[in-house]
Amino acid sequence: MGLLLVDLVNENFSEDGKGYAIYAPEYERLGTIDHLKKLIAGVRQRGNISLFYSTTAFTDEDYSSWKHVSGIHRQMFDNRMFRAGTWSTEFHEDLAPQPGDVILAPHKGIDVFPHTDLDAQLRRHGVEYLAIAGVSGIMAVESTARTAMERGYHVTTFTDAIAAPGGLVTYQAMMRGLNMVSHSVVGVDDFLASLDESAA
Repeated sequence: MGLLLVDLVNENFSEDGKGYAIYAPEYERLGTIDHLKKLIAGVRQRGNISLFYSTTAFTDEDYSSWKHVSGIHRQMFDNRMFRAGTWSTEFHEDLAPQPGDVILAPHKGIDVFPHTDLDAQLRRHGVEYLAIAGVSGIMAVESTARTAMERGYHVTTFTDAIAAPGGLVTYQAMMRGLNMVSHSVVGVDDFLASLDESAA
C-alpha cells in the first residue's frame, strides 16, 4: 500500500504562502491540517506503507514560455506561485517527508502522473492500493485519483485530509467527483482503523 501526499508545501500550508488564504476557510472547517498530521503519523506508526510526496514547481522559463496557458496555470503564473527552488515549494515543516519517504519529481500539470516518476515509483515499491490526500481536492487529487484508477490501482481518497476553495458547495461537488473515481472515500479515522483490521 502507498500514501500519496499532494502539494503539502509552504505555498499552500504556511500562512505566508500565496495559496494559503485560498484554502484557509476549508482547512478550518474540515480540520484538514490536523487530519493530515494524524494520517501521516498513523501511517508511519503502522509501518509497511510507503509514503510518496509530490510538489508543484515552475521555473522562470515556465512562467514566460508556455504557449497555451489554462485558467489555473494563468492564476499561478500571474502570481508567480510555486516558484522552483524557493521557500514556497519546500514541504511544510509539520507535514514534511522523513528519510525513506519517496519525493517525486515536481509536476507542472494538474495530474501528478504525467511527466513525473509516480507510476514508476509505485510499481517499484509494489503498490497496488493507493491512498491520496492533500490539495487541491477538485484539481490535483481528483485528477490523479482518476488516472490511478484507470491504470489499475485501487484508489482511496479522503473526506477530511483534503481541501478545495469554494466552501460547502464545492466540497459537496468534490465528494461526488471523488466517489466516481475512487474505490473508497473515507475519513482519516476510518482509514487508520481499516489498516488495523487488515493487520489483524
